[in-house]
Amino acid sequence: MRIIICDDEPEITEQLYSILLDFFQMNSLKTPEIITYECGEDLLSDTTPIDFVFLDIEMSGVNGIYVGNELKRRNKDIIIFIVTSYSEYLDDAMKFHVFRYLSKPLDSVRIHRNLKDALLVYNETIHSVLIETKTESFTVSASDIIYVEVMKHKVTIHTINGDFISTKTMNYWKQVLNYPSFFTSHKSFHINMKYVTSFDHSVIHLYNNHFTAYLTRRNYSNFKDTYLLYLESMR
Repeated sequence: MRIIICDDEPEITEQLYSILLDFFQMNSLKTPEIITYECGEDLLSDTTPIDFVFLDIEMSGVNGIYVGNELKRRNKDIIIFIVTSYSEYLDDAMKFHVFRYLSKPLDSVRIHRNLKDALLVYNETIHSVLIETKTESFTVSASDIIYVEVMKHKVTIHTINGDFISTKTMNYWKQVLNYPSFFTSHKSFHINMKYVTSFDHSVIHLYNNHFTAYLTRRNYSNFKDTYLLYLESMR
């Protein structure tokens, strides 16, 4: 996951950055990559996929309305928060389906509440990923991946439509499947919480008990908290 903050007021950027860090740490979630920009031109020059944007409206150069429209043109699933003191831009912002309109001064409680809502939308968004085997390459929805397993240097992608031996490493898949619904329960397992049936201090049962993944004891508390938050976000 990548989050962008684009605001020409350094104090707002710093405050928002801190609020975002607090949210992920308080909820025992892996902190995503958070990038900051001071102008829309720099943001639009970023060609790496972006998931969430906290966007100011009035900035030097191109304004936030133009930037928001361009970001939505590039990626219809991007989640955009407008952060501004000027409510007169609300109608223009709604035209590109802004997720939330946050006013200054910033309210951390409200931002945390809206971030939780955004994660729900993000978890439900279909993300396609490329699976490369020795004989073929094809795309699948990340939501259809039950878990990734490495065993004897062989990485297997277990999906609802079958198992596939990937030519990529486990570290590659941890980066590609860096979504709130995925969790590294053990060095050999990266699981999708969507398919968790039950778990204890050492194993996680998945997909109506068809699969079992290891859970290290040191990860148990973190996994439990993260899984409960995931369930809460899906209500």
